[in-house]
Amino acid sequence: MDSFRVRPGHKLRLADHATDATGEYRDKDAARKHLERGIEKLRALQEQLYAQDRWSVLLIFQAMDGAGKDSTIEHVLSGVNPQGCQVFSFKAPSAEELDHDFLWRTNRCLPERGRIGVFNRSYYEEVLVVRVHPEILAAQHLPKPAVTPKIWQERFEDIASMERYLSRNGTLIRKFFLHISRDEQRQRFLDRLEDPAKHWKFALGDVEERKRWDDYMAAYQNMIAHTSTEAAPWYVIPADRKWFARLAVADVIVEALEELKLAYPQVPPDKRAELDEARRRLEKD
Repeated sequence: MDSFRVRPGHKLRLADHATDATGEYRDKDAARKHLERGIEKLRALQEQLYAQDRWSVLLIFQAMDGAGKDSTIEHVLSGVNPQGCQVFSFKAPSAEELDHDFLWRTNRCLPERGRIGVFNRSYYEEVLVVRVHPEILAAQHLPKPAVTPKIWQERFEDIASMERYLSRNGTLIRKFFLHISRDEQRQRFLDRLEDPAKHWKFALGDVEERKRWDDYMAAYQNMIAHTSTEAAPWYVIPADRKWFARLAVADVIVEALEELKLAYPQVPPDKRAELDEARRRLEKD
């Protein structure tokens, strides 16, 4: 999965990243078995994370509509204990949220120690959709001196500083851009229109946004290049094949958690004596 990681300072060109890559896998069956093993590893690691209560984990998913964020989160985290995981999906900001700084609404949802937090979209929307649609920025009630020609660079700096702060305080951060082709998005939209059970997912605005595809790709490219750091790296995940995207995301998360050297807490001598006494009483009862 290291080939999907964007290194700090790397001159990123999304056009150089294939959207239909599947690594060494050529069929779903082999990939499904690999994913099942990854899910089982993730389950065990999450239990240790929760028990150790030292680290927290923040997983961020960004993508164009139809890229499979929801299903990827659902499949990859299917084995995780719900007590140790929390998922937040961020839509258009409310009036209350617009009356605060652009990081406020997401910072309220950061995971506590021992938990995995998932952001389905995130504060990165503020340098993506807001950049593509200047009218949204105009409605954010910012004072005029704050809207400078360098506002996007300034927001990149603010985000990177915030993520560095979180990392220094025990939050492991991994960020995923599910990279889908325009043709594959079109086909998935058509599939949704053919399936009544998926009509609720669709809005005409999704088609309208396709007109701005190049603008979005430019915004994603710029954003990823400026905010992928050693502490909070971006991974550009090929998403035309959902089964491979899920496998890739799971592998990245498992590898990152394994680097933490997680372990169940050691029981101190006085507590062990207490456990021995409890065993003695239960066996005698």
